[in-house]
Amino acid sequence: VGLCGTKLGCGEGGCGACTVMISKYDPFRKKILHYTANACLFPVCALHHVAVTTVEGIGNTKSRLHPAQERIAKSHGSQCGFCTPGIVMSMYTLLRNKPEPKMEDIEDAFQGNLCRCTGYRPILEGYRTFAKDLNCCGRVANGTGCCRSERENSMNGGCCGGKANGPGCCMNGKEDNTMMSSSLFNSSEFQPLDPTQEPIFPPELMTQSNKQQKQLCFKGERVMWIQPTTLKELVALKSQYPSAKLVVGNTEVGIEMRLKNMLYPVIIAPAWISEMNAVQHTETGVTFGAACTLSSVEEVLRKVVAELPPYKTEVFQAVLEQLRWFAGPQIRNVAALGGNIMTASPISDLNPVLMASGSKLTLVSNEGKRTIMMGEKFFTGYRKTIVKPEEILLSVEIPYSKKGEYFSAFKQASRREDDIAIVTCGMRVLFQDGTSRVEEIKLSYGGMAPTTVLALKTCQELTSRDWNEKLLQDACRLLAGEMDLSPSAPGGMVDFRRTLTLSFFFKFYLTVLQKLSKNHNGTNNLCEPIPSNYISATELFHKDPIANAQLFQEVPRGQAVEDMVGRPLMHVSAAKQACGEAVYCDDIPHYDNELYLTLVTSTKAHAKILSVDASEAQSVPGFVCFVSAKDVPGSNITGIANDETVFAEDVVTCVGHIIGAVLADTQEHSRRAAKAVKIKYEELKPIVTIQEAIEKQSFLKSIKRINKGDVKKGFEESDHVLEGEMYLGGQEHFYLETHCTVAVPKGEDGEIELFVSTQNLMKTQEFAANALGVPSNRVVVRLKRMGGGFGGKETRNIILTTAVAVAAFKTGRPVRCMLDRDEDMLISGGRHPFLGRYKVGFMKNGKVKSLEVSYYSNGGNSVDLSYGVIDRALLHLDNSYNIPNVSSVGIVCKTNLPSNTAFRGFGGPQGMMIAECWMSDLARKCGLPPEEVRRLNLYNEGDLTHFNQKLEGFTLQRCWDECLSSSSYHARKKLIEEFNKQNRWKKRGICIIPTKFGISFTIPFLNQAGALIHVYTDGSVLLTHGGTEMGQGLHTKMIQVASRSLGIPTSKIYISETSTNTVPNTSPTAASVSADINGMAVHNACQTIVKRLEPIKQSNPKGSWEDWIKAAYENCVSLSATGFYRIPDLGYDFEKNEGKPFCYFSYGVACSEVEIDCLTGDHKNIRTDIVMDVGTSLNPAIDIGQIEGAFVQGLGLFTMEELRYSPEGNLYTRGPGMYKIPAFGDIPTEFYVSLLRDCPNSKAVYSSKAVGEPPLFLSASVFYAIKDAIYSARKDSGLTGLFRLDSPATPERIRNACVDIFTKMCPSAEPGTFKPWSVRV
Repeated sequence: VGLCGTKLGCGEGGCGACTVMISKYDPFRKKILHYTANACLFPVCALHHVAVTTVEGIGNTKSRLHPAQERIAKSHGSQCGFCTPGIVMSMYTLLRNKPEPKMEDIEDAFQGNLCRCTGYRPILEGYRTFAKDLNCCGRVANGTGCCRSERENSMNGGCCGGKANGPGCCMNGKEDNTMMSSSLFNSSEFQPLDPTQEPIFPPELMTQSNKQQKQLCFKGERVMWIQPTTLKELVALKSQYPSAKLVVGNTEVGIEMRLKNMLYPVIIAPAWISEMNAVQHTETGVTFGAACTLSSVEEVLRKVVAELPPYKTEVFQAVLEQLRWFAGPQIRNVAALGGNIMTASPISDLNPVLMASGSKLTLVSNEGKRTIMMGEKFFTGYRKTIVKPEEILLSVEIPYSKKGEYFSAFKQASRREDDIAIVTCGMRVLFQDGTSRVEEIKLSYGGMAPTTVLALKTCQELTSRDWNEKLLQDACRLLAGEMDLSPSAPGGMVDFRRTLTLSFFFKFYLTVLQKLSKNHNGTNNLCEPIPSNYISATELFHKDPIANAQLFQEVPRGQAVEDMVGRPLMHVSAAKQACGEAVYCDDIPHYDNELYLTLVTSTKAHAKILSVDASEAQSVPGFVCFVSAKDVPGSNITGIANDETVFAEDVVTCVGHIIGAVLADTQEHSRRAAKAVKIKYEELKPIVTIQEAIEKQSFLKSIKRINKGDVKKGFEESDHVLEGEMYLGGQEHFYLETHCTVAVPKGEDGEIELFVSTQNLMKTQEFAANALGVPSNRVVVRLKRMGGGFGGKETRNIILTTAVAVAAFKTGRPVRCMLDRDEDMLISGGRHPFLGRYKVGFMKNGKVKSLEVSYYSNGGNSVDLSYGVIDRALLHLDNSYNIPNVSSVGIVCKTNLPSNTAFRGFGGPQGMMIAECWMSDLARKCGLPPEEVRRLNLYNEGDLTHFNQKLEGFTLQRCWDECLSSSSYHARKKLIEEFNKQNRWKKRGICIIPTKFGISFTIPFLNQAGALIHVYTDGSVLLTHGGTEMGQGLHTKMIQVASRSLGIPTSKIYISETSTNTVPNTSPTAASVSADINGMAVHNACQTIVKRLEPIKQSNPKGSWEDWIKAAYENCVSLSATGFYRIPDLGYDFEKNEGKPFCYFSYGVACSEVEIDCLTGDHKNIRTDIVMDVGTSLNPAIDIGQIEGAFVQGLGLFTMEELRYSPEGNLYTRGPGMYKIPAFGDIPTEFYVSLLRDCPNSKAVYSSKAVGEPPLFLSASVFYAIKDAIYSARKDSGLTGLFRLDSPATPERIRNACVDIFTKMCPSAEPGTFKPWSVRV
């Protein structure tokens, strides 16, 4: 059909970019169902009698947008736009089912959608306008905690978190000419939702449903799909094809076939069989057909729980609690209960619950039925069960609980929403009547063995014992012995997993105690009361409704209405993105004789290539040819430092190193052929980690240093000296659109056109020309927009683009390649992991005197941008603190990992993180409040940095004071201390962190930009500049700049694309300076046109823009101009420590509060306040979107995202299944962002400032708030000294740092005595 709105983001149902609405008539429930599903996993064969609605089907920019599309666009919820269609469809489906949803429904609907740009807040904010409980902030209107209470009378409906004009209010003493505003969009402009206007369900599908269904069979090249209609047919098929897979939702088999190379020649779909969809309420429980979806199970159990007395529904409540965090709605809507059991995953969320509750399974085959208990014998091995090949799981009975029976289920994962479990469990206890003596107990765990297991020994020992402290101690001792794990167990995190088994039992123990004392009304003292400071350990996770405010300065009074600079203008492509009309690289229509390319990459981290054999690939249908180093017409050498190859020749130096590529007629065929290419290696010893590189002295040659003052003398004068080290993990970019290139050879003189998703057109052009052996003037690179970049497309797109260009050159046909998510994560590199070692000298009052620091970064297998990254880390080693004496060194380790590269912040966050590490330790050591020590060491206006640049226009102290007051820091700190006294197993922490970020490329000549402007005779303007659009709103800002410069409305200006044949030799869109330099270049071009029009305007001052342009054309005045700009006076010399590396600095301060669960390591972000200096904002909506997006990306970097490698250098985390970026539920519940007012920046276009990278580091406030909370937990265990916490602060690291009786029962294995499953690179 050629509809490109539905996007492919991961291919494994983990990102939601491909969400569509499925509608069908359900003959079992006699109603039409609408539900969301992931198009990447939904089998086409299963669409028989089903209607599919994609984003194009609900509205478009030509006629009208659907309210779900309009509101996300106008509330600035679409930046790069690649995830937008999926989010729109999740919302649309919710509205079809509930036209007046609650805010909670809206948040739940997005559990299966990810976004990497916005930080989610604006999406929720825009969609909150559909909620029927809509108030200002989602709290009860004017109740306690409502953002409007006590401030209705203030002139602006409240401003910051302080009471309006009360002592902490940000409005105080600011009654001057410009107002602060907090509305980025006007919801009164939104068109109302009219449920009667939705498209109807196709009537022919309704009539079909009454007819008797016939058995269906589809045959493909390699797979046969059979859809029987009766149980009899199904049983017969299963005995005919015993090894066939039964598929309902395809959420497991789809992934196995796609990512694990499995092939199932026969697939049977039982979805139409009534017995397998039936739900029966029996004497003993509720029986579900095995094909019932998890969503329908949830719906049925919710009703049962609401109707029956609580003692009967203990098990059901536990099932519901597990389903609440089970994948995302798109998966729950299609995945079947039976599939979840039969997949036999060792970390299934439901199987431990079913096992512990003694659920019954009914199996059927042509020999008849049998019913079995789901006990410890059911799972026979990894992903194996006692079900015979010819048998089918027909139904599952989940039992009612009895009086005196208690049940709980727990799950711990890396991220709360849509994540696989690390450890999961179901726990059941039955007491002898009216006593607290155990009659039966069952503890079932997932994630502790290759199967779901029961702790049989422990349960035996606990039977007939009283439920008291002694039982708890024995249970933990027994569990620690029985639930043992080998230190090299798959999945790693061994200590954490062992501790969790005990922590979960402890939570269960307390929960049961609490229920016992309630149920016995405290009359007979059956059991000890639960200590009040333990109660919070039993609370299930609940999330408060979100609340937020964004503050920015309104444009000065008297600014012309059509002058859009400084106004919150919507992203120019937002409406197209929300309708799925925006064209990305892979959406370009296919050419007639186009080929598809799939890369063939190394499976060894370091090896010699002995042979490459593509003969088997040739037998795959559609195969065209194999491309390798010998096919490169020009030079096979490439890379920023000329130390890489287009295709590896003799040696591979990382897993994922490109060896060749296969071309075929379709993507499916080329994938299959690529897997058939056989490569023989002779393995060499790889260097994987920073530690190994240091031992083997494997470093890149150039080692950078910055020295200032006399460090030795500084240490001598200090009262205290502190030494330590900190490790920071890397980060995957996870732009929603993976790398993509379409190459079109033009057939003459070596001309070729490349459509590439890249931030760097110049290098893409240069390297492609180099590989093809043609001059750059034959290569045109074009780009309309990217679906996210974040630095990952600054240089690493080149490894793909050159390979595609060579293939197109060889075959003379257009060639396309868009990497799969797993390929992209494997080969394209990410943020550099860092190891920082420091020694800091300071006085008793906390004043820093002297610092010695060394940074080691893991650069991977080539130079790429690693030198620039380490330079920036050294230039930010001070964060915002004045350190008189500094000695620093930066070393890049050369390892056998894919080359690491640019990533938002570019080394800055790593440098500053280590500064905050010693700063927080130093404050602890002095026994002083950290905020006072930080304030004491801040720079002042006019100070020199450690690289001798003078600080001018230093607004950081203003940001600091404003953030302290608007966050009510001191009052909240007292409340937190109180909370921590009253709770033993939940702790809160708070932290306030400043940041100073230098703006400029550190290579001076990159700070240049060009622009080209054409004015046509109808007065319309076509604008092009050197920057690329990746969601950051650069084109929108450039249109605003041109509109002010030319004095015409933005509607007359259009930017079509970025290309090398309009503006040559462009710098990459990076280093946050793109709006600065391109804005000045655009302004410069516009001024040229304005000057040429001056005489014409003077002769006709009352004329319109169109009149002047027409006259200019008729007077032969040129209406085309180029613009150019370079940042003056830049250049820094590391040797001499002089010169000016940065044009200016961006400043910001953030204060964050968190709560951790000391037993599981979970944390929740309660509140964050940010004050950011962005000069005079060009577009406050875009700037606030950048601040929130960067903050949430940093939140991922410092608390969740963990890349995991095997000791051999093989990446495990190759998709959203294992690699967790923040989701909707991870953002701070209260999120306040305010732009500092009255701080124009003389160094950039229209007094603005760069905003892309600076805010990212502010999320360190969350990391150090977590560390603060852990200190409180350790104090309760009698530990008061300093401790080391590496980044990211994952649940594993948080739990292991909260040392207590449970962690002591699970001692770690000695390092060196075993081979770990994963290593810290």
